[in-house]
Order: sequence, then C-alpha cells, then structure tokens
Amino acid sequence: MKKTIVVYGSSTGTCENIANTIGSKLGAEVINVSDFNADTVANNDNLILGTSTWGAGELQDDWYDGINVLKEADLTGKTVALFGCGDCESYSDTFCGAMKEIYDAAQGANILPGVSTSDYTFDDSDAVIDGNFVGLALDDVNEEDKTEGRIDSWIESIKAQL
Repeated sequence: MKKTIVVYGSSTGTCENIANTIGSKLGAEVINVSDFNADTVANNDNLILGTSTWGAGELQDDWYDGINVLKEADLTGKTVALFGCGDCESYSDTFCGAMKEIYDAAQGANILPGVSTSDYTFDDSDAVIDGNFVGLALDDVNEEDKTEGRIDSWIESIKAQL
C-alpha cells in the first residue's frame, strides 16, 4: 500500500472513532482535518477523507478549511476514498450528504467508488450518484451493529487500489 493518511472532521467523536478504526485496519496515520494542509496532500499518495453530516446535509465545521485545502491542492496522481457519518432516522432526507462536498472538492484525484445504497434505509442524500454513495456511509448511532462489517467490506473493496 502506498503512503496513506486518514483525515476526519468530528464534533462528537463518532467520526473520529471511525477514522481511528479505519486507520488501524489499514496501518495508516490518522489526523484531524484542522491539521490538514497542502503538505499533507503532497506527502501522501492516498487520502481517506471522512466527515460527519450536520443539519440539512452540512459539513462538519472543521472541514470548511479542509475543502479549501483540497480545492487548492494538485490532486493529480492522488487516490481519494471517502467515508461519512450520519443519522438515517432523524436526518433521513440528508443522510451522509456532507460527503458530496468533499467529493466535489476532490475532483482531479482518482476517487474510489463508494458503496451501494441497497443495504441502507434513508429517504435522500446528496451523496448518492447512480444508486451508490460517493463513499462509505455509516450511522454508528442507529445502526451500530452494521458499522464494523461495513468498514471491513469497504476496506476490502478499495484496498487493492491504495
């Protein structure tokens, strides 16, 4: 595996815990998006980027500066994988929607495919394109029993490309 970093934005700790799980399974460094900068992009081949979703599909607050880092960076030759946390019950109409903002900002990179929506219950999400999320969608509150399996399956599906 090429040099890989997991970058997360977390307000309550859920996305941070998931980032640490992913980083541990991949043997990758994990950092908060508040420490994410152009050097982070330049020094890593693979960027695994995660955010929680707030309100009406909004990014976690610390990610707004992270989006600017992505937009200003040269992502040529970089591989990006996304993961997001959401609430499929209370915010069923914006479930994990914040991933789409990171997806849009990471254009120019090789963005790895996300997961099918078929195993999820939600009404709508900006992070869905052609029946797939743009990354790994997780609800560690209402579907905690599915989190570990979803992470393992997703990692297995992307690992060869990292």
